[in-house]
Amino acid sequence: MPRVAIIGGSGFYSLFENPEQREVETPFGNVILEVGKVRDVEVAFIARHGRRHEIPPSKVNYKANLYALKQIGVERVVATNAVGAINPSIEPGTFVVPHDFIDFTKNRDSTFYDGKTEIMVDGRILRGVVHVSMTPDPYCPEIRSAILQSLSEAGVKFVDRGVYVVTEGNRFETPAEIKAFSFLGGDIVGMTGVPEAVLARELAMCYATLCLVTNYAAGVQGSRKLTHDEVAEIYERNLKNLRDVVARTVELIPLTRSCSCGKALEGAIASK
Repeated sequence: MPRVAIIGGSGFYSLFENPEQREVETPFGNVILEVGKVRDVEVAFIARHGRRHEIPPSKVNYKANLYALKQIGVERVVATNAVGAINPSIEPGTFVVPHDFIDFTKNRDSTFYDGKTEIMVDGRILRGVVHVSMTPDPYCPEIRSAILQSLSEAGVKFVDRGVYVVTEGNRFETPAEIKAFSFLGGDIVGMTGVPEAVLARELAMCYATLCLVTNYAAGVQGSRKLTHDEVAEIYERNLKNLRDVVARTVELIPLTRSCSCGKALEGAIASK
């Protein structure tokens, strides 16, 4: 039974030794995932956008993905995201380990606790209103520490903290939006970091993400047009390093959780 999962792009399939495909039924839809060994650690993997990158960011079934991982016993989730740099000092090709996020998504189903759906979390049946806290750490400090150690060992260029602004997509942001996000303290911008982090916390799972900067955000370098081809080129150029860092991270994650993520529901349940 895997205790660790990776959520990322289809380029991660090559990490796995003898992967086994599984279909997991959830109340929110069925999920296809892979389970295999990464450096002798059993790991589950979900290709967020599908095998052929056919699912846009706004249509990813985030709830089904996280709930499926919870059902098969996963406690820790290592995610990856391709992002743009709001902060001009962060160059494309740099890795960023965000410590916080700002949610600018609009139409995503971002909670398991909608007042009517019944779910099972760690042996408890929950239904009603739950308010989880995202403080003091929106991302699991133990996974972040493992990612940072892996990056240091790899000798790649990285930034050890940053605020990740998450937008709805599917379009890229406007220069005015990026300017506003900068005023709010945003360092990087992308389309997939939320609601994943929130849903993981609602299930008392550990979650942190490793971001790869593939471009400067709109307006950061004048009026130059941003294209997906540019994003894909930088991503592919850095994919091997990304895979290696994630694989080493999986090795470094402690077997026993000492963080507070597993206690996320304590004091959070409003419905009695």
